[in-house]
Amino acid sequence: MTSLQDRAALLDNAAFATRPVPQLLPDKALSVEDAYAIQAIVVAHRLARGERLTGVKLGLTSEAKMKQVGVNEVILGQLTDAMHHDEGDSLDLGPLIHPRVEPEIAFVLRSPLPPDPTPQEALACVEAVAPALEIIDSRYDGFRFDLGDVIADNASSAGYVLGRRFPPETEISDIAISIAMSDGPEETGSSAAILGHPLNALAAAGRIACARGITTSAGDVVLAGAATAAISLSAGAVVSAEFGPLGRIELRLSPSPTLET
Repeated sequence: MTSLQDRAALLDNAAFATRPVPQLLPDKALSVEDAYAIQAIVVAHRLARGERLTGVKLGLTSEAKMKQVGVNEVILGQLTDAMHHDEGDSLDLGPLIHPRVEPEIAFVLRSPLPPDPTPQEALACVEAVAPALEIIDSRYDGFRFDLGDVIADNASSAGYVLGRRFPPETEISDIAISIAMSDGPEETGSSAAILGHPLNALAAAGRIACARGITTSAGDVVLAGAATAAISLSAGAVVSAEFGPLGRIELRLSPSPTLET
């Protein structure tokens, strides 16, 4: 029987080599417990290569996202410094398999999240709130996976961009959010779609992180989840997202390399 370590190595190699792999257990569902254990090993591989943890991300926190992937459970993934991109950077899609992007509300922590916080207790741990873009990338063939697969794949984490930071008391309960690519469709939604309020997602991050042995620290970023369905990325385009009072954030995508003749 393939070990958890073997399955983690398969996913790590898929991301490192930009080569998709089949679902981990194509004939049955991977348990959530095993999935988080595999995720921990996947992240450990990244840390062994010199990356450092910078926060966590929640997934499947909106009805749009749950519908898109056909599941109904909130999940947690981990972020590293190698995933961070500054606004204005040009993102190379070459190392990604199924690159997509979604607009997020992000929290920057002033202190670690407690193990089972209320939304207001979670807010007390926040230094700033910011608009964000999350780049996601499933490492599975054909973008096909179940709940356990996506958890094991570190919740499809691939990258993130933070916009301007605002005070933690900034009103974010029901702001209009839209995202579009210069050569593609637009998705629209509201921050209220993120578990009813982004602070509910932040509190959930504290609970899930504690349950899974994941720590948070001052300075960490928490991506609260998307309010819209993700959009696929294409080389050379510009992604822009509007967050009402939180302003606008953009990400430029590098053109495809020109083949020499």
